[in-house]
Amino acid sequence: MDSADSTAELPVETLRSVFQLRETQRDGDRVIFYGESLVPEQMLLREVWRAFRDAGYEVQVSTSSGAREDLVVARPVTNGIDGVPWKNLGLFLATVVSTMLVGALTWYYIPLSELLANPLAVFRAWPFTAAVLGVLATHELGHYVMGRYHDVDVSLPYVIPFIFPFGTLGAIIRMRGQMPNRKTLFDIGVAGPLAGLAATSVVTAVGLSLPPIEVPAWALQGTGQVIVFNNPPLLNLLASLLGQPTEYADPGVAVNPVIIGGWVGMFFTVLNLLPVGQLDGGHILRAMLGESQERVAALVPALLFGIAGYLHYVLGYALNESVGLWVFWGLLSAFIAFKGPANPIDDSPLDSPRIVVGVVTFGLGALCFLLVPIEVTTV
Repeated sequence: MDSADSTAELPVETLRSVFQLRETQRDGDRVIFYGESLVPEQMLLREVWRAFRDAGYEVQVSTSSGAREDLVVARPVTNGIDGVPWKNLGLFLATVVSTMLVGALTWYYIPLSELLANPLAVFRAWPFTAAVLGVLATHELGHYVMGRYHDVDVSLPYVIPFIFPFGTLGAIIRMRGQMPNRKTLFDIGVAGPLAGLAATSVVTAVGLSLPPIEVPAWALQGTGQVIVFNNPPLLNLLASLLGQPTEYADPGVAVNPVIIGGWVGMFFTVLNLLPVGQLDGGHILRAMLGESQERVAALVPALLFGIAGYLHYVLGYALNESVGLWVFWGLLSAFIAFKGPANPIDDSPLDSPRIVVGVVTFGLGALCFLLVPIEVTTV
């Protein structure tokens, strides 16, 4: 057992009130307490978390009826950026490249041969890249800023590069710290969608106000299948308010690709607001409903599979259209729901103003929802 000086800064007496302490060991900057919990795990956390947090430590508890002893692990709170975040920067730069390349080839109709002959031509797609990364980064930075505000350990955003059709799979942050209460869980969860929707609305308005682009003759030659990205209600609403079109009768004219950044923001908002597990919607609903959220989450995969079945068997859509999309998210949501939501230490009910904000947030998300976001047509 370590000397008393090694744990002098820790509230050991508070721990002893709910934990029969047998041994204390240091493992680097962590302190591990071995013994037997005198109360259920969640109650132990509630009793000791604040005292350890005030001392500058996070606490994790591991109790098991099959183990010889229980563990309480205290580690120093880390909140902020430690050194240069090379992984975040590397992924961001890779996504800048992937979105600019996909934007140039797909949305600005720059032939591959021209890009090979003049690689600098790819920079003509910078507005598309700025629009897509702007809405995604703003969403995740909303989580990050609110996490820092509540002194919860959160990472900087990780942006994920990809290929067609947008050059990215979105962005995520890691919440490594514990959730002290429902209020914190709600604030962090709701900050992303609201910040992202604000950025999405601005980007969409800018895109609608920019002039359309010309579709080159080579892109119009012949016939074949074309992927169509249908307009969410929010996009149509913004277009109506600004008096701007979202499509043109002339096939040689297409909307400005910046609008696609707004479409991406709306699409990812819908997916993030699915009320399962540790998605934004899961965090928000967990804070609003408490443990009842898990009953709602169990229904989400069935609902998504039901949408896929309705589109395929009733409306006749193919698997490579939105049917496959909803099947994939049905499977993914089942996995996420199985992993479970974040559980705040203090599970006291949320206040009424935040409940209203949560309802409004889900309502705004509904304005971004489409049964058929993507379909294939023949031209």
